[in-house]
Amino acid sequence: MKTPATHDTRDGSHRLLRARAYDQLKESLVCGSHSPGTLLSERKLATELGMSKTPVRAALERLEAEGYLSISPQQGILVRELSVQDIADQYELRAAVEPFVLSRLAGRLEESQVDLLRENIAAQEHACERGDLFQLSRLDGEFHSLFCEFHGNGEISRMMSQLGDKILRVSVKIAERDRSRTFDSLEEHRRIADAVIAGDAELAAIRVVEHIDAGRRRLVDRDTGIAKPNRSW
Repeated sequence: MKTPATHDTRDGSHRLLRARAYDQLKESLVCGSHSPGTLLSERKLATELGMSKTPVRAALERLEAEGYLSISPQQGILVRELSVQDIADQYELRAAVEPFVLSRLAGRLEESQVDLLRENIAAQEHACERGDLFQLSRLDGEFHSLFCEFHGNGEISRMMSQLGDKILRVSVKIAERDRSRTFDSLEEHRRIADAVIAGDAELAAIRVVEHIDAGRRRLVDRDTGIAKPNRSW
């Protein structure tokens, strides 16, 4: 008969394996190592990750629930493409949530939080100068996530994290096609941060809505966007 301690140890080990499988598979999807439309093999993934199929299967099911994969007996495990509507929906959610968060934070940031924002913006500037589009896209998402973390609402933070990961899947490709937008976005980030730090809640909300809308238009507008209505990413 096994002791409770043995069960606890084994359960903890299984949870760690599931978490590791999820983190590594999600990173490969976000970074584009497995491009949309790719068929994945559970057995091959387990071999690559150096673990059994059980934690890999759990990770794949979680990623399917989050919209990264489609799993069916007929097709198998398919890396899901993001439609233009998917991307538009994500921007709509951000435009609803982020102005509220910034309005609540305006004039209330601690010095350490202001420092984190400024460090992020400085890192964005360096990434722009180097032309490191993946790093720049990651820092862009981090900039927006920082405000949600400062606000302290765990549900908002989780939602924004998931949205940021999905948008990262296409943002690097977009930046490659339109590098001028990266510098515009950096300047918009500076203006947003300045308004929040200065305590101007109304201006902060206006600026973040304008920023989100500029990104949305660049991606999904029928006439001017890069991602056309009949295209997936």
